[in-house]
Amino acid sequence: MLDTVYRDFGHGYLPQWHSDIIDLDSYYLAPEDNALFVAVRGGMVAGTAGVRGQTPVSPPNPLEVTNRFEEGRTATLYRVYVRPEHRRRGLAGALVDACMAFIAGRERYSGVYLHTDARTPGAVEFWSKRGTVLFDERVAVNEMRTEGFGEPFQTVHFELTIPN
Repeated sequence: MLDTVYRDFGHGYLPQWHSDIIDLDSYYLAPEDNALFVAVRGGMVAGTAGVRGQTPVSPPNPLEVTNRFEEGRTATLYRVYVRPEHRRRGLAGALVDACMAFIAGRERYSGVYLHTDARTPGAVEFWSKRGTVLFDERVAVNEMRTEGFGEPFQTVHFELTIPN
């Protein structure tokens, strides 16, 4: 996960956004309605995908996004990362399918949210086939962003449908 943050995002590890990467137990393993799926190939981690019961809030997310989800009943997908040498082989899809099956098996969840960084190769195209774009920060200004890095954000927000 840290490899992806440094390689694809251009800013590296930021504790306010990436603390879950360092503390997997508290964020993914201990809470009953959360999960972390890990794909291993050749004895190495090839991909990850996590589910957390977390409704997006504003700020930093745009109101167009936060107003779509019911507080306390939203599953958010996190850290859907596949190492570059394992991409385009169905691994991300299999990890997301495992997450969605997990979410479908929980009565708590009524919606699924995720956001992706458009700088990750293939990410927007992948998620566009699986969900609906709610807000694209590449083309619309997110008035809720209070932090700045001197460059526009590349975040695209999605809603996915829970399978029956």
